[in-house]
Amino acid sequence: MTQTLALNDRDLFWPPADELTETVERIRARLGDWPPTHAPWRICLTAPDEPNGGDLIVIANQEADGEHVARWLVQGAGVIEAAEHKATLHLGGETYRLEGHLPEDWMPALAAFLDCGFDPHDALVLALAWRDGDETRADGPLGDAFPSDLTRFPRLAGLPAAPSLAFPPCPARLGLYPVLPSAEWVERVAGFGVKTVQLRRKSAQPADELKREIERSVAAGREHEAQVFINDHWQAALEAGAYGVHLGQEDVHTADLAALATAGIRLGLSTHGFYEILKALHFRPSYIALGAVFPTTTKIMPTAPQGLKRLARYVLLLDGVVPLVAIGGIDLQVLPDVLATGVGCAAVVRAVTEAGDPAAAVSALQHAFTQ
Repeated sequence: MTQTLALNDRDLFWPPADELTETVERIRARLGDWPPTHAPWRICLTAPDEPNGGDLIVIANQEADGEHVARWLVQGAGVIEAAEHKATLHLGGETYRLEGHLPEDWMPALAAFLDCGFDPHDALVLALAWRDGDETRADGPLGDAFPSDLTRFPRLAGLPAAPSLAFPPCPARLGLYPVLPSAEWVERVAGFGVKTVQLRRKSAQPADELKREIERSVAAGREHEAQVFINDHWQAALEAGAYGVHLGQEDVHTADLAALATAGIRLGLSTHGFYEILKALHFRPSYIALGAVFPTTTKIMPTAPQGLKRLARYVLLLDGVVPLVAIGGIDLQVLPDVLATGVGCAAVVRAVTEAGDPAAAVSALQHAFTQ
């Protein structure tokens, strides 16, 4: 018998829809143990008189409701344009275009994933990966019906074309991956025997100084047979012949990815959820970074920490598809729990750069990968 999970005191739909709510409860009960969200999301089958920031208004097409959509968005609501084989979310000044199977129960599934704490664009991805009747089973790898088959997931529309060449592969399990602030640190840590490092220079500096830092880092990689990735500065990395480049989601719209792929440079892409994972996969990178797993002070993050439960889901979805890197707030204390998710690489920052004895810290971190 299918279990249900009562969602008490939640206004899930407007107008209220008991049958849809019952389906939400059945689906939610099969998704695993997720803390319920505190965000007041509500799926609106018709537009309320006064939309608010928690409303997701479903329409058939934007042209028919064009005069109202702009007002709803200004009022803070989101708009989902749903049609056969596609769904487009407009929210917070962003547009998320998905193409794929649109199950009959996609709205109850969306509500269930929202209740699990997923942001609307990620919840919509998961709703399109859902299949009608999935709530009657619990045979997934983790004993529930949470989507884990990548072939079921939607495609993203409206992205720049990927390079004709896929980016060169890197090792499937990159191991310890220190992210370092200077060429001096790269030289030092590569000298400890670490085989994958990243130079991340975020502060403004003269172009000639940045060029020298990148060239020194690339040279250190060659000397110690280490794989050196350069964060953000793809042009200088290309000129220096770096092993790889690490970019953020926004950079794929401005970087010359074709030139990087043609030069044989590896590409790592940051992601912060299911939608961004699908976006990264479109460009066929050498690895995908998943984060931030825990709170971090090294940079301002666009999303809340992902946590180990989500990391485990990402690994389950992508294992064997692309090498994965867990990043964000990882130190020796939590590293065993991170590796227990099955991820084959963990990026660290302060665990090395703020250690009293960096060589000993690196040794201890590397040892954790052998346990």
